Amino acid sequence: MGKVMHKRSKPLQVNPFKLSQPMGATLAFLGVDGCMPLMHGGQGCTSFTKVFFTRHFCEPIAIQTSAVTDAIAVLDGGDYSIVESVKNITKKVAPSLIGLHTTGLPETKGDDVRGVAAQIEYPLVYVNTPDYEGGFESGWALTCTALIEQLTEPAESIDDNKLVLLPHVSLTPIEVEKIKEFIEGFGFNVLALPDLSTSLDGHLGEKQAALSSGGITVEEIRTFADAGLVISVGDSMQSCATALQKKNPEMRHQHFSHLQGLEATDALAELLLTETGFSGPPLTVARWRQRLQDAMLDSHFSLGQSRFLVAAEPDQLAGLCQALYDAGGKVTVAISTVDSPQLEKIKADQVLVGDLEDAEQLADNYDVIVSNCHCEALAHRLHKGLVLRGFPNWEQVGNPLKNDLLYEGGAYFLFESANAATVMRDAGRGTRTPENHCF
Repeated sequence: MGKVMHKRSKPLQVNPFKLSQPMGATLAFLGVDGCMPLMHGGQGCTSFTKVFFTRHFCEPIAIQTSAVTDAIAVLDGGDYSIVESVKNITKKVAPSLIGLHTTGLPETKGDDVRGVAAQIEYPLVYVNTPDYEGGFESGWALTCTALIEQLTEPAESIDDNKLVLLPHVSLTPIEVEKIKEFIEGFGFNVLALPDLSTSLDGHLGEKQAALSSGGITVEEIRTFADAGLVISVGDSMQSCATALQKKNPEMRHQHFSHLQGLEATDALAELLLTETGFSGPPLTVARWRQRLQDAMLDSHFSLGQSRFLVAAEPDQLAGLCQALYDAGGKVTVAISTVDSPQLEKIKADQVLVGDLEDAEQLADNYDVIVSNCHCEALAHRLHKGLVLRGFPNWEQVGNPLKNDLLYEGGAYFLFESANAATVMRDAGRGTRTPENHCF
């Protein structure tokens, strides 16, 4: 365990890789089938978010704005803008749900979105997500909690075959799908909230839709409370599980800080075996466990001789660092976007809440960077290896199908990281140059 630094000493972010709460809320609403995210704020905030996700997922992104200006915010608080935006949306399309979330401008003014929502006669979920608080991860979690609190109907009985999965924001669509398949292999009917595995997974649809296509349905969210078991992944999602349990105290909850690496996946398999009474896991699960064990041996030499910088959202940061640690990799620097309970548990020499200026100042402490594409210029300038992970990744196609989780994804991640480390080691010997070797 390394020294944990919770507070920043400088008053600003110089080269940030942090994302905002409204962006996390938008992505969460896109995991609900037929939902139209409505960002209550300026047009620029919404335009940036739309372009950001369009570039990352290489998919059309449905989102609308209340187009609040500073003058409107001061004169009428933006209430009129919300009502008119809902009218304009429903004139053109018929969303199953409108996801109203705020930005800094209306939050600074103090707009009562709850009061406005009560006046709108259309299925709507509201959530306060000021961008001067929290970050990408908390925006997603707050939205998930709002969906549960405002849509899920209380229940008294439970269905032991029904399981609700609450994944954190940094899990890719294929990772959510792989977790669902893993659990379904033990006989459960799994519902995920939010569920990007069928909405932003890169599938080719029949036509470009004006609304989000795929994901959890509103009706399924309404019936969550009879699930026998709730599994939350990522510390940011614990409050969501608590909100769901309030709908039915009979529900059981099991939390995982992450699902990366051998130990975490073993813990999930053990839970499912205990819940079902199975004598052993499905054959494919056992086979992938053996492959991960072999991958840990094969990658150990390269990883053990390398020093890593990992920069990511807290829940993803914890999983990436654990996976590297398990295979002998040394994480010398771990940089989080925001503070989180996860930081206390991260296996790294130095853990801090910071930005990419901090990464550059600590350049002598690592050989390989594991982070998003904002680190590409840094890696090239400092001649470091780079494994691209997290939001955004505008340099590679196929982001929705990147899998680092469970036994299968864990093996893939170790191989990519070991290959990047090998390139850097060879570069140090003068046998190869590190430029353009991004994994």
